[in-house]
Amino acid sequence: MSRQLRTLLVGVVLIIALGGALFLLRVPYVVMSPGPTVNTLGRDNGADIISIQGHAVAKTSGSLNLTTVSVETQDTTVAGALRGWLAHDEVVVPHDSIYPPGQTQQQTDAQDKQDFIESQDAAVAAAACYLKYPRGFGVSSVSDTSPNKGVLKPGDVFESLNGTKVSDDTGLLAVLKTLKPGDSVPALVLRNGIETTLKLTLGAAAAGSTTPRLGIALTSGCLPPFNIALGLSGIGGPSAGLMFALGIVDKLGTDDLTHGKIVAGTGTIDAQGNVGQIGGIQLKMLGAKRDGASVFLAPSSNCPDVRGNVPSGLTVIKVSTMTDAINELDAYAAGKTDLPHC
Repeated sequence: MSRQLRTLLVGVVLIIALGGALFLLRVPYVVMSPGPTVNTLGRDNGADIISIQGHAVAKTSGSLNLTTVSVETQDTTVAGALRGWLAHDEVVVPHDSIYPPGQTQQQTDAQDKQDFIESQDAAVAAAACYLKYPRGFGVSSVSDTSPNKGVLKPGDVFESLNGTKVSDDTGLLAVLKTLKPGDSVPALVLRNGIETTLKLTLGAAAAGSTTPRLGIALTSGCLPPFNIALGLSGIGGPSAGLMFALGIVDKLGTDDLTHGKIVAGTGTIDAQGNVGQIGGIQLKMLGAKRDGASVFLAPSSNCPDVRGNVPSGLTVIKVSTMTDAINELDAYAAGKTDLPHC
């Protein structure tokens, strides 16, 4: 075999080996891309995402889309990382920035799920206060499996349990710890402004505990006298809070927030209606534009990430509170141009 042929064969083998390495060699990075958007005014698995029982629901005209980021959970190859670095709609980040060292993917997913649940609770609280329901310590919802279903109602404000005054979670828990599952105890609640005495049944304790439960969700915020339930599968993290809160207000209030448009957005929310910073906003804006949104609500604290990254044709409005978001959507629908941008 001639030297030239041997050199050619060696080169071919090296090219094949390098090509194989591109698709087989794993690197400690993950690829992120625009995820799906979900209309909080719509349905998931055949049920309303925002379910309201015991109160009339207003007819809505458009969409209030929460936005997400997709993370490629499989081990990223060299080729995958290169593709992500070159693509305009993908971002490559270190694996440890998404899945912290010492924490499994399952643990991270579980935390994301818990954050999502807490964001839903905060959204309900923020929307209830915006709609001016009274504030107090009481029942936000009653579980379908609660021994007190039909006895306690959403909006009931606790005054005492078993003869002991209670005004917060700590006080209620202290009373429950002195009792046992199956006990029947009196409770004094304020219902629609009227003091009402009820007889409550204590349910089974949670696994690993001996403290009985009432089978209710409690809040120290604003208490609508009806049930608001949020249900959406397959999404985690706290960043959907703002869009859930707006969806509740759109369904319960007198103002059409969307005016028939596809509105997208992101942002955490607390019980006071403050909107907080989130991650991946550049990708979320791309996903919003891809799915037909004309306007995007962005937390003011995310403005440094928004500047220079707004997709063509998408109007981005910065907001610091839920009230800001509602006011600016009204202004946008009215054709005003002096909207707060990043």
